Amino acid sequence: MFQFDTAISTGNLVLLAVCLLVAFAFEFANGFHDTANAVATVIYTNSMQPTRAVVLSAALNFAGVFLGGISVAMKIIKLLPVELLVSSGASSGLAMVLALLLAAVIWNVGTWYFGLPASSSHTLIGAILGVGLINALVTGKGIAAGINWHAASHVGLALLCSPLFGFTLGMVLLWASKRALSDRRLHEPVMQAPPTWVRGVLIGTCAGVSFAHGSNDGQKGVGLVMLILIGLLPADYAVNRDLTGRGLENVRAAVRSIDRTLQQGNPEALAHKDVSGKTLRAELAALRSELHRIKSVGELAKAQRWEVRKQVLLVSSMLNQASKKLSSQEAASIHEARKQMREITDYAPSWVIIMIALALGVGTMVGWKRIVVTVGEKIGKTGLTYAQGASAQIVAMSTIGASSFLGLPVSTTHVLSSAIAGTMVAHKAGLQKKTVASIGLAWVLTLPAAMLLSALLFLLLRTIFG
Repeated sequence: MFQFDTAISTGNLVLLAVCLLVAFAFEFANGFHDTANAVATVIYTNSMQPTRAVVLSAALNFAGVFLGGISVAMKIIKLLPVELLVSSGASSGLAMVLALLLAAVIWNVGTWYFGLPASSSHTLIGAILGVGLINALVTGKGIAAGINWHAASHVGLALLCSPLFGFTLGMVLLWASKRALSDRRLHEPVMQAPPTWVRGVLIGTCAGVSFAHGSNDGQKGVGLVMLILIGLLPADYAVNRDLTGRGLENVRAAVRSIDRTLQQGNPEALAHKDVSGKTLRAELAALRSELHRIKSVGELAKAQRWEVRKQVLLVSSMLNQASKKLSSQEAASIHEARKQMREITDYAPSWVIIMIALALGVGTMVGWKRIVVTVGEKIGKTGLTYAQGASAQIVAMSTIGASSFLGLPVSTTHVLSSAIAGTMVAHKAGLQKKTVASIGLAWVLTLPAAMLLSALLFLLLRTIFG
């Protein structure tokens, strides 16, 4: 299961195991923290017994991680330049990893204890940003080197817009249901089991939200584990050593396609220099030379695996600027070739996906009660109705599912809570200011709090590992 080509001492192996255990603990906490959002409406509306709902959600979360791809995971990895992690030295790298993991777990468990639907996504991303910035500052590299700001801007926009989208769509969907559905029971506070067809919708959307949660939040755990493995064992995990035959030839073909397209459409771009001073032409030539000599990626010398990863990432980064001067057809060709080229770096071993899926699925089985009450009774001034529950879950399922497809990390907590708030406004039930303020405060504070917590933990651990 584990692939170690490099010699690793017993002490370092224990430290690696600790990092992985804390990462799985984060995903376990994510399960019992965020899954309450997936089962809250189906339990509160008496559509399913709690035990059955939680088991269903756990199974669909597992399936979501396993079948949801790794595009969100790669977005998480790109937030923190892994070059910074490795170049900082073993002790700083270890301190960074443990600090961001511990900060994420502490904040997740703390907000769960107080019944606040805070975001695991904000927590993890804040922790990553915190250690990246503080490490760059203490090592004199500057803020610009600590974070991949291009990737961070995309992630930040997704986290900012998704709750607003959830609120608006939840309001519109309930408004439409009031006019399309005449059954008054759908719009009254829950008193008994819902009509059969509504129960089916609620159970189906619970399953959908759970699968979407696994495909989005589960991928964040996969990205976190890959960040650990790439940072601490670059010779083993910097590139996909299982890539052979057709897969490797596709990467070679992609490099040739990029070179050919630029020669035809924007030849001057090949003279652009990267951060190391090499031109794009030189990076493409070096990458083509490295890949031409091997029949499988595993044949690369240990010292060359990290170099190949850096070449791929540098070429990918430089293509962002080069593509701006290409025709739409040429830019599309470059985009597809770049995705194909990055198959050598954008991957996750099966054992990582399975372990994260298990941690999230098992975590789903516990701890859901605290947040179910908040979601069902404390957002609006009246209890949740069947129509509100179904509307909110449809919004959450579609929004999170679309985000996973686009490779954007979003918060299940904030999307669903915002959708419920939107249905409360459309229902003219009013909002409980105290709860909404608490959720809003958690939304605003989670990112900076996680950044500060991870930064302080990094400074402490850096001193200990010294």
